[in-house]
Amino acid sequence: MSGSLGRAATALLRWGRGVASGGLRGPGVRAAGSGGGGASAERLDALVKKDKVVVFLKGTPEQPQCGFSNAVVQILRLHGVRDYAAYNVLDDPQLRQGVKDYSNWPTIPQVYLNGEFVGGCDILLQMHQNGDLVEELKKLGIRSALLDETEGQDSK
Repeated sequence: MSGSLGRAATALLRWGRGVASGGLRGPGVRAAGSGGGGASAERLDALVKKDKVVVFLKGTPEQPQCGFSNAVVQILRLHGVRDYAAYNVLDDPQLRQGVKDYSNWPTIPQVYLNGEFVGGCDILLQMHQNGDLVEELKKLGIRSALLDETEGQDSK
């Protein structure tokens, strides 16, 4: 991880711990568990296309089990993304390996927008930093909460 990317991730993780006392699950977040039943390509295809935003992570949005999963949850939270499906790969070893094979991406977390694989924590963080995430969310009909925050600052 590059220096600035690492510092940003650390800041997000620190920020996430500070606000987590109220719980991370907002309205609409579905900690979907693993669902059981193996991890065939057809099943994974259905899972990633079922919701506009899908995240495979270690743990749950309200209790991530690794720093990278926590960072992804916090980035989504910063943007006000409340309606997404989250699958805990720690509940199902077949799902954990299956999603890696499905995306041809070796790590967890993994983020899908509108059925398309975006990447992991580093990619989502980079998209957050350069503004691409706001644009991608807009394509999904999701208005980033950061736009409201920016507009509020501009009017001061």
